[in-house]
Amino acid sequence: MDKTPMTAHGAAKLRAELDELKSVARPRVIQAIAEAREHGDLKENAEYHAAREQQSFIEGRIQEIESKLSNAQIIDPSKLNAQGKVIFGATVDLLDLESDKEVTYQIVGEDEATIKEGKISISSPIARALVGKEVDDIAEVQAPGGLREYEITGIRYE
Repeated sequence: MDKTPMTAHGAAKLRAELDELKSVARPRVIQAIAEAREHGDLKENAEYHAAREQQSFIEGRIQEIESKLSNAQIIDPSKLNAQGKVIFGATVDLLDLESDKEVTYQIVGEDEATIKEGKISISSPIARALVGKEVDDIAEVQAPGGLREYEITGIRYE
């Protein structure tokens, strides 16, 4: 199976969530199941069924996170010699040449991408257009609304 690129920060967030699920959520739901069992008839016990459903969700999420981490290729862009080029993990400042608006994106793995936080997937059209470019280069992105041009005004490796 191919390794999936992931930033060190993204891996740390997943490890923290995994730790929370294993050390807090799992014991809490096990306790809730035990308490619900004490109430008697399990067929008509809503608390029991809700707790079992929650347990199923938690166990599924634990497996999902463990799988993502085991298949991750963790990349720390601050430790790479990118020679001023846009690479995976880089934070890129852009100037939209049409609207004159400035935007900042960090290029991350697919599981980490959240546009609200300015994190875009390495497989997104914008990221693909940016990779390999340098400051002052123009990146042309084929967007749903047509061709967009961005000037790279800064690159950081954090």
